[in-house]
Amino acid sequence: MTTLAQPPAPYPLRLDADPPTGLSRWLWLVKWVLVVPHVIILIALWVAFVVLTVVAFFAILFTGRYPRGIFDFNVGVLRWGWRVSYYSYGALGTDRYPPFTLDDVADYPTHLDVRPPEHLSRGLVLVKWWLLAIPHYLVLALVLGTGSGTPPAESTAAGETAGSWPPVLGLVGVLVLVAAVVLLFRGTYPGGVFDLVVGLQRWALRVVAYAALMTDDYPPFRLDLGGADPGSVPRPAPRHA
Repeated sequence: MTTLAQPPAPYPLRLDADPPTGLSRWLWLVKWVLVVPHVIILIALWVAFVVLTVVAFFAILFTGRYPRGIFDFNVGVLRWGWRVSYYSYGALGTDRYPPFTLDDVADYPTHLDVRPPEHLSRGLVLVKWWLLAIPHYLVLALVLGTGSGTPPAESTAAGETAGSWPPVLGLVGVLVLVAAVVLLFRGTYPGGVFDLVVGLQRWALRVVAYAALMTDDYPPFRLDLGGADPGSVPRPAPRHA
């Protein structure tokens, strides 16, 4: 008799983040300046991301496949954007400066990857990025707002609406602000806040991957809290009586 329930199936996008340690009390005050070089590069990368996603759209429509070279590049853009967001005002999760690379960096405190699809629906490509994703867009508008203090390129990476005015601070922005104030006065990052911020950003990036046609798996309306993604945690074997 099985006594241990199986966890939910992992989503194709996997996001892991190490809990913050040894953070500076004040460095977050100037990170908006420090990330400027990344923002300049990310603006160009996101333009390329959009153009290549359009190319992938037609490739999927006619062949049912996402060109692997484009897929790897776009995953790299997501990865780069998330690392900068994690360093800066999308999480304030590390003081280690983000590397200038599309590749995964094994010893960096956060990692993002997307499992390449073998085949994609030629019909879903017509509707999933706008019609089917609308419920998630509505939720994420509340979660991310229209200006949580992150640069525009990072906001795009996390699924935020860039360029809106006046900016509206979403739940993630409020939580990161709370973490920053606690960090300033106590020198520690509240663990519960970190778990929630990463969980919300993980949800947002799953939606971005779905809307960018990288998977046909509909993003779950599920908040996977904490730094360890369910897709990275081995499933426990069921115990039998």
